[in-house]
Amino acid sequence: MASVASEHAGEEDETAQGDPAARGARTAGAGEPAVPAGERGATRIEDRVIAKIASQAAREALLGEPGTDAAHAAVVVRGDTARVRVGVHLGFPSDLGAQCRAVSRAVTERVGALVGLDVPEVAVEVERLHATERPNAPRGRVR
Repeated sequence: MASVASEHAGEEDETAQGDPAARGARTAGAGEPAVPAGERGATRIEDRVIAKIASQAAREALLGEPGTDAAHAAVVVRGDTARVRVGVHLGFPSDLGAQCRAVSRAVTERVGALVGLDVPEVAVEVERLHATERPNAPRGRVR
């Protein structure tokens, strides 16, 4: 009987090695089924990675706007929710409110899509305004 058991064990190992589904179906011992591969472990995404995603989304939202050249972000994650703070440099004069709304919308959508977190609020801080040239502005010194 020992030889029969070893023959079956060999067949089982060969089957499990060739078939990923059979490997997942092995028992954990004492007749309990093993935990399926999709339910094992956890995925942890660091806050700094989410901050990089947010700052890239902010830069892309401002792409083409005159005087915009920087964006950085800080993120705090609790459970499935991320609080994001984005600092930007904007051109002036321009529609600052529209640019901030575009940044907030882009960050919310991108973090939600790539990381799967809910972003109920994005705090956009305008850290610096850069003077942009106006096409009809007089040149030279003004007295």
